[in-house]
Amino acid sequence: MQGKHLYEYAVIRVVPRVEREEFINVGVILCDWKNGFLGSKIHLNPEKLLAIDPEADLEMIQLNLQSFEKICQGKSQGGLIAEMDLASRFRWLTAVRSSIIQTSRPHNGFSDDLEKTLQKLFEEQVA
Repeated sequence: MQGKHLYEYAVIRVVPRVEREEFINVGVILCDWKNGFLGSKIHLNPEKLLAIDPEADLEMIQLNLQSFEKICQGKSQGGLIAEMDLASRFRWLTAVRSSIIQTSRPHNGFSDDLEKTLQKLFEEQVA
């Protein structure tokens, strides 16, 4: 498997009413800290979300999803968490939580092209 990069990924979910445990997949986070890659691809489909919770606060959810992207990118607007190393940011983003924005447990794989793999996972899990 020379030339392949070991990565971990998790699916980002929106769980508008945590007590009901219904969710929609809205994105993917992919991390390969050996090669310095932490990326995310996120898209919130308002129609899907409103189908399971007509009272969902779309604006608040979108702002929270944007914070995931800022943390992945290491932007200063992502706060102190965005300043952590890649592995710590990935672990923080994928930590188990009982909130509207959650992630799946991390999975791993091998890739020759991490950007293409992120896009492929997004298409399989979200689109």
